[in-house]
Amino acid sequence: MRNERSRFTGAANGDMLFAGPWTPIERLLLAAVCVATLFFAIVTPPFQAPDENQHYMKALALAQGHVLTEQRGEAIGVELPRAALAIHGVDFPTDVPPILRSFDRAQIARSAAVDAGRPGTAFADFPNVASYAPSLYAPGAVGLTLGRMLGLPWIDAFYVGRLVNALIGLALLIAALRLLPFGRNALLATALLPTFAYQTGSLSPDAVINGLGFLGLALALRTGFMGATPARSMALLVTGPLLALCKGVYLPIMAAGLRWPQDRRNLRTGLILGAMGLGAIAFIGWMHYSGGSQALYHIQSRKTGETMMTAPLRDQLAILLHDPMGYVRILVGSVVERAPVYALQIVGRFGWNAILLPLVAYPLALLMLGAGVANGSGARFGIGQRLWWLAVAAGVALLIETAMYLTGTPLGADYIQGTQGRYFLPLLPLVLIALSPDSAVRGAQRIFAVTAIMLLLIAAATVFDSFWVHGFITSDGMPPHSSMGRALLLPSPRW
Repeated sequence: MRNERSRFTGAANGDMLFAGPWTPIERLLLAAVCVATLFFAIVTPPFQAPDENQHYMKALALAQGHVLTEQRGEAIGVELPRAALAIHGVDFPTDVPPILRSFDRAQIARSAAVDAGRPGTAFADFPNVASYAPSLYAPGAVGLTLGRMLGLPWIDAFYVGRLVNALIGLALLIAALRLLPFGRNALLATALLPTFAYQTGSLSPDAVINGLGFLGLALALRTGFMGATPARSMALLVTGPLLALCKGVYLPIMAAGLRWPQDRRNLRTGLILGAMGLGAIAFIGWMHYSGGSQALYHIQSRKTGETMMTAPLRDQLAILLHDPMGYVRILVGSVVERAPVYALQIVGRFGWNAILLPLVAYPLALLMLGAGVANGSGARFGIGQRLWWLAVAAGVALLIETAMYLTGTPLGADYIQGTQGRYFLPLLPLVLIALSPDSAVRGAQRIFAVTAIMLLLIAAATVFDSFWVHGFITSDGMPPHSSMGRALLLPSPRW
């Protein structure tokens, strides 16, 4: 392995050498990501990440041996232990009135003490995630199983599930950082956003989705710019299907490894396209095995506030194909309208998207991302390659929005429902690499480190204060505030 950073000159047969050695600051920042993730896994109260209650039931179903779900009337799920379900339904419910609430350690102790009084099973309804592949929930299921094998009550097994899920997410991140041939600071900057640590430290499959998204990108770039080895090729061909099973829309991320505008008829191109092809087969295979049925569920319209049913995919697709330009107008309008919300969520909005960081944290995050970009990619690329990467990222973003329109939006709606900023995290490193200069700007790494650590400390203080000290209110929209000074310096529950 070579220790020096190399330059890619664009020659037809030129390959990247290995990325430069890790700097002490990079190691410090990776440690900060790990500490923040484990902090959130322990400190965040049960089911206070978006849809964590449904993700918990899906992971528990897998731990109990249920790969597929069943439908009973309008409910979609499986039979699960009543005591396990009660820790959400009774002890830590999320369907609560919009009043100030906080948590205390005694609640966890009380939950742990009542398992024996909750015998039998009950039908668990989790339609939002019923069709997701079991590979997304394997880490959480392993953690839940391990907790029960150790004789822990269900609430403690829930936390073990979180920790195992977090450790797998961090392991995937570290693997991606080690394999990435250039642009390491772009990936680090993405992982240093509080949203990454918060979601990875929950039972959300985002830990696996983001981790495999980063790993797929790293392997594709390493293969495309450093050539193919047997181990690298095998890893690429395994990661492609796993990434597709996360959500098929993320599979095209691997096209970032295609070199532009060089000849594409070579082994490395074939491997990347082959991995994507295997991914498509795995996705279609899972849909066929699971019955290929879309699970419809109720949502609250972001336009009217009414409770509505998501549209059947076939019917919504027919509307889109009948008037493609009409859909383009819907897409543009929704993105423009929701862009500020996406930006807030990408940085950090905790609970069920109810708790904002102090507003000063958001420009601080932008400065941190800018410093990550200013650290440079460590390689030289032409404008064609950079535009290709941006096109890949834009294409995947378009697929995300279109998938939400087809499967998460009421029939015939003139808006797109359900897209969240965190869905774009797997794309962000590629965008930052495309924007990075060839070499680092002087002083950028110090600014990067200071802003990143400040941001994580603010996020940690926000979570602890909002959940365990001051309390918070779960409600849609922006919280009211009367003082700009308070909004700038305090988390939103204190506005």
